[in-house]
This record gives sequence, C-alpha cells and structure tokens, in this order.
Amino acid sequence: MTDILVAIFVLSGGLFAFVAGLGIARLPNILNRMHSATKAGTLGAGLTLVGTAIYFGEAEVTVRVVAAILFLLLTAPIAAHMIGRATVRRMLQERKNRNEG
Repeated sequence: MTDILVAIFVLSGGLFAFVAGLGIARLPNILNRMHSATKAGTLGAGLTLVGTAIYFGEAEVTVRVVAAILFLLLTAPIAAHMIGRATVRRMLQERKNRNEG
C-alpha cells in the first residue's frame, strides 16, 4: 500500500514538473512563463518530496522534506514577484524609449 501511495505522489509530482517545463517552453511571454514555472513547478517538487518522505518513513528525512517544501513555498513566490517586477519595468522603459525617439 505504501508503494502505491509513493508512486502516486512521485508520478503526480513528475507530471506537474513536466507541465511546468512545457509551460515554460510553449507560453507566449515572460509573465505567463513565470507563472507556470512557479505554480506547477513548486507543486511538482512538493509532491515528489512528499513521496520521498513517505518512502523513507524516517523522522530525519521527513524533517528535511518539510524544510525543503517550506523553503520552496517561501522563495518561489518572491522570485516570481521580482521577475515580474523587472519585466514590467523593462517593458515600461522600452515603451518610454519608443515614444521619446
């Protein structure tokens, strides 16, 4: 039963990671790509890590998995926000330069 649960978590995590990569490759602009990478990528990594914690079933591994998931949940939205801000500022600057020139 544990093996089936681990397989479900790891496969679903891999599926979400694949969708994130596909979104990065196929979406039209940087803001959409950023959204795909942060949302689906974080969920994919989190599900894979949960499957890892279940597979090993040790307290030390579980603590490390929880720490890694918390780190992902704290850093991915901040990184996405900063990328989005930089992109919008660059787009505004390019628009301003076109209107002046």
